[in-house]
Amino acid sequence: MSPLRVTLPSVSSPADYLARHLSVLEGLEAVRKRPGMYVGSTDSRGIMHCAWEILDNSVDEALAGFGAQITVCLRSDGSVEVVDEGRGVPVDIEPKTGLSGVEVVYTKLHAGGKFGGASYQTAGGLHGVGASVVNALSERMDVEVDRNGKTWALSFHRGEPGVFTDADPANPRPDAPFQPFTDHSELRVLRRVPKARTGTRVRYWPDPQIFPASAVFKTAELHDRARQTSFLVPGLAITIDDQREDDDGPRQDTYCHSGGVLDFVDFLAPDRAIHDTWHITGSATFTEVVQALDDDGHLAATEVERNCEIDAALRWGTGYETNVRSFVNIIATPKGGTHLQGFEAGLLKALREQIAANGRRFKLTGKNGSEKIEKDDVLAGLTAVLTVRLAEPQFEGQTKEVLGTGPVRAIVSKITSKQTTKKLTATKRDAKAQAAIVLEKVVTEMRARVAARTHKEITRRKSALETSSLPAKLADCRSDEVDRSELFIVEGDSALGTAKLARHSDFQALLPIRGKILNVQKASITDMLKNAECASIIQVIGAGSGRTFDLEQARYGKVILMTDADVDGAHIRTLLLTLFYRYMRPLLAAGRVYAAVPPLHRVAIGGSANKPSEVVYTYSEGELGTLLRRLERSKKRYTQPVQRYKGLGEMDADQLATTTMDPAHRTLRRVRMRDAAAAEHVFELLMGSEVAPRKEFLVAGAASLDRERIDA
Repeated sequence: MSPLRVTLPSVSSPADYLARHLSVLEGLEAVRKRPGMYVGSTDSRGIMHCAWEILDNSVDEALAGFGAQITVCLRSDGSVEVVDEGRGVPVDIEPKTGLSGVEVVYTKLHAGGKFGGASYQTAGGLHGVGASVVNALSERMDVEVDRNGKTWALSFHRGEPGVFTDADPANPRPDAPFQPFTDHSELRVLRRVPKARTGTRVRYWPDPQIFPASAVFKTAELHDRARQTSFLVPGLAITIDDQREDDDGPRQDTYCHSGGVLDFVDFLAPDRAIHDTWHITGSATFTEVVQALDDDGHLAATEVERNCEIDAALRWGTGYETNVRSFVNIIATPKGGTHLQGFEAGLLKALREQIAANGRRFKLTGKNGSEKIEKDDVLAGLTAVLTVRLAEPQFEGQTKEVLGTGPVRAIVSKITSKQTTKKLTATKRDAKAQAAIVLEKVVTEMRARVAARTHKEITRRKSALETSSLPAKLADCRSDEVDRSELFIVEGDSALGTAKLARHSDFQALLPIRGKILNVQKASITDMLKNAECASIIQVIGAGSGRTFDLEQARYGKVILMTDADVDGAHIRTLLLTLFYRYMRPLLAAGRVYAAVPPLHRVAIGGSANKPSEVVYTYSEGELGTLLRRLERSKKRYTQPVQRYKGLGEMDADQLATTTMDPAHRTLRRVRMRDAAAAEHVFELLMGSEVAPRKEFLVAGAASLDRERIDA
């Protein structure tokens, strides 16, 4: 069916603008005319929002204590079906409209059971438009309700109730012949069911006149939403049944968690925790004036008392990324609102007070006490889930991305501050030690912020006459072109001398490091910044560190780790990668960190008094073996023993340039994010604070140890 084309009349002057030019959209026509107002857009985001509206209605039933199983089925014909075990949509007649409860819920805007508060104490649906909006934007919707010992059914075509005549009732189609009701609509009784069985099944086909072909269901988002909801409603099982055509066939996944927000935080956390997860709960009341229905069915201003419950879990980790999720009645609020503002304010207040009370211990008195703890210092490394539950919350818009209920901010702030202070002032040994770690973490983040700001101010690229603020051991390049310039981080001063002769001083800079740098996996940010080698690397790169790292300020287009081709060299390279992964991660994500590949062997082939030897470099034992066997088969002489490089310092400048530094001949190994992540994982295992995983690793690998490889 092609869409209707309409030519709108033009209005040329004020005199031609009359009342007949005004349009009055009735019922669901307004939704079809301006769908973006109700579902945000008509792309994939809008089509996913329709699924959320139907799913959230079922979740509200579970939240109210009715039903513990919800199934979302993505069918191969493009339809979506949501099945729950709730009370079922009412099927009796609503006296004011004379329509069945099913028709009222799915055809009337601002109608439902979530206005007065008698049916739902807390709910995600508030405006009574979600189900009817999805109906208006669907080519077909079938609703079945198990209630009163029967299965009742009603179908809709673009929001209008009627009857479809399907050629195969087992495979309904949205383009089947449709006959709308004329005099009055009525529910069909499909079958009898046990009286104890209740629930609702909603199946709908998104309307192609509203949603373009490019608007598709995003499976990953659907699974994330199901998993998230199962955390927020402990004990609720949500099954995603994807029956669409796929190489792997149909897929079914079920999500069910009993630990609530504590489990959710553990799932979301990207790093290792520095203390046990804290659980913050509480409730308080507030009053507000709302429009409520009186005994005559009219709206009147009424002062009501609301109860606000807070349920939150939080923990700080070793990293510096912030991951805070906020919800209202299990509806995600990605843009925050008054509840998130209160949560952050409560944390900031509690931590500021406790750090101020311990100022002498953290050396924040006198001149050092001028810096204040800021919100970013508190949020660094924080993973938290915040849920508030209250009746009739005020959201900004139908998409419910921001909570606007004012009194919630003060309630959440007070509860969060009080309980966080209680955690920070606990007297039990373990709790006291963990509180000290948290305070140290926040103070360290503040110092890192101040230090990074200082570094950023003094490490801008300078001319050749202005490099005095950079480390004296840096052999900088002359070029100001960032994309062309390269920084070689060189192992040892001995290799530095050779590298200075081998480099292209126009665009290649050298920074030597002495031995093995600090293991930043176990060290605090403060210790890392105090370490001369780590501080030099951060200062020379010039883009800051941690949360303040700015890729645009990096002074070099490539950072190349040039270490010896031995175990110690690999150890140093891994330590450097751990530093970059934890404190300069955007540099890795942009693919600007490389590892130089120096040769292991130098093979001199042939040669005589009149003819120089041919030199071949090999980069592994296997490559050397292959080369020597080939030379022996061809009866070519080579100098024995074969030279084995133990370090970069053993090569002369020409050899180092040819094999490792000259862009025309060298080999560089680009370090990807997964390589750096693997390096951090190895160091967390072998050099981290946790002893048990390291013991398990050693015990498991003891049987495969080759004693000949032990250098003793």
